[in-house]
Amino acid sequence: MTTPTETAPDRYAFWQNAPLSIAGSRVLVATKPGVFAHGTVDPASMMLAEQMASLSRSTSVHLNCGNGMVPAAAAVAGGASVLWCSDRSLPSVQATERTMAANGIAGSHVVHAHGTHAFPLALAADVVTIRVSTDKLALQQLIWEAFHALRLGGKCYLAGANDEGVKPAVRLLESIFGAARLEAQHSGHRMAVATKAQIAPSSLTEGTSSYLDPDHFREVSITLKGIAHTLFSRPGVFSWEHLDEATQILGDLMDIRAGESVLDLGGGAGALGLTAASLSGTGRVLMVDADAEAVRCAARGVAKAALANVELRASDVGGAVGDERFDVVVSNPPFHQGKATDLMVPQQFIADAHAHLHVGGRLYLVANRTLPYEKVIADRFGDVRTIHDGRRFKVLGATR
Repeated sequence: MTTPTETAPDRYAFWQNAPLSIAGSRVLVATKPGVFAHGTVDPASMMLAEQMASLSRSTSVHLNCGNGMVPAAAAVAGGASVLWCSDRSLPSVQATERTMAANGIAGSHVVHAHGTHAFPLALAADVVTIRVSTDKLALQQLIWEAFHALRLGGKCYLAGANDEGVKPAVRLLESIFGAARLEAQHSGHRMAVATKAQIAPSSLTEGTSSYLDPDHFREVSITLKGIAHTLFSRPGVFSWEHLDEATQILGDLMDIRAGESVLDLGGGAGALGLTAASLSGTGRVLMVDADAEAVRCAARGVAKAALANVELRASDVGGAVGDERFDVVVSNPPFHQGKATDLMVPQQFIADAHAHLHVGGRLYLVANRTLPYEKVIADRFGDVRTIHDGRRFKVLGATR
């Protein structure tokens, strides 16, 4: 067995403020790995930011606020007096908070949630912006909530990339508002605008989603290790309509013994965490995820299972775990940032797994078999073993 490699301080947690010029105003945008559009300027967000800079003082709402560039432009260049922002991704929420602070913007409200349902007051906004997400049902909810957050005569601006489905997103905007027009397009991105011209939304096309209600959940029955549980899920949560194959494989192979403490790192709707809690019995299980909707879903699953040994936290990888240590860490880490593969995120999952294990504690991690995680794990743990090597997925193990 080799000894673990000494590594430089983890770059994942390093924040920086990137200066941007938006409509002639200097705006600082906070970013780090794991934040939407890190290392680049998103053309759709820039279109929204430039549009916000052209508006006079207003109450504005920003959904899928990302790194905070759009609401910052609304305040710095456009003079927006009241800002409400939300994003389901915790790193994006943290970035927006830092962007507001870096630009000296007071009076902004940044909420870790999907949409407006977690805002603590009835809004009558002048403008709402939406950065398009790829999940159609999750996006439909945002447009629906944008309509209800606007005053009569208020405008909703929506922008995204062609390959993210912005064209059907504009049709969704039109179906709810009654009319929409293309406002700008370049570099494979489009921005559209719709005006709230009536109190009630227009009739939606056939297939109106029941998930417009933020408290409507999909129920998914699963069995792992011979133990049955019910998952609760929402659009946009990873593999929200069914248990994914990788999690099924890991769940059936992970070895959780009675009384062991378990950290489910990036737990999603809770399949691994619920199973681990049942196997452990009296051992503590902590489930963490950066997606606000995933945390809400997992909370439903824990309540349904009546498990008293489970705790849930919103966390950017292991950021909210503090200095706690566990006997076992299980993880099915994400490896995409948007449509691109980003290995820095799963590398941080592996680093945090090592940091939060007792000496002698065990890691069980599942991944696409083509992803090069073996060296990363060996560098941290000193060794790595292959527990399963399938046609599509592998399960890797290590002991601290």
